[in-house]
Order: sequence, then structure tokens, then C-alpha cells
Amino acid sequence: MTVIVTDTGFAADDHNAPFIALGEAAGETAILIPSNTNPADLPKALSASVIAVEFPSFADGRGFTLAAQLRRLGFKGRLRAQGHVICEQYAMARRSGFDEVAISDELAARQPENLWLTRANWQANDYQARMRG
Repeated sequence: MTVIVTDTGFAADDHNAPFIALGEAAGETAILIPSNTNPADLPKALSASVIAVEFPSFADGRGFTLAAQLRRLGFKGRLRAQGHVICEQYAMARRSGFDEVAISDELAARQPENLWLTRANWQANDYQARMRG
């Protein structure tokens, strides 16, 4: 199963359509983008209503860059970080443009909802906000 993390905590995954790989997605509404995607290929995904960007490891930050690029290209749909994102990365995920993070039940058990909620105020938890304050 998958646990969805948002600013309000844990929720069940309400997206039921299968995610189709970017290279195979012709007019699909749900697209899966691997972390090693060439940024030049991102415009092919802009017609989707939901995009999931894979995080194969918490040490692989390429997905944050892809999310920011998708938003700069004008993507207005639902953007999901999927895979091994840890609670300490939640604020970065939100600042990069993700709407939600999809994690495994196992990760949710190791990092319960209360840990993720400590990062839910992501707009205030950055060094720039602290410097301005």
C-alpha cells in the first residue's frame, strides 16, 4: 500500500488510475517520471493531470529539480514525489513544487505522521524566512 503525505498528515491514496511511463505516455492523464529523465523531455508530460516523480533513494535529489522545472514550464496539475523521500525532505519537496509525497507503509511505520507534521509548516521553515524575520 501507499501512504500519501500532505500538509495535513497521512491519507490513503485516492488516485486510482495507473501511472504510465513518460516515454509511453501519449495523452495519458497520469504519468510517471524517473529521476534520471532528461529535462528536455518534460514538456511531453504537461498535458497530464497527475505526475509522479520517482525517488529511488533519499540521497537522489534530482526529483526536486524535475518538480521545479515542471512548475516553471507551467504544469498546474497534481505533482507527487513517489518513493524513498524521508520526512526531513518534506519541506524541500513542497518548496520544489510537489503537492504530496507517496511513501510505503514500511516507511510510514518508521517515520510516523507526527514526524512529517513537524515539517508541514514548510513555508516558514527555510533559512530565507528566518533571515527576513
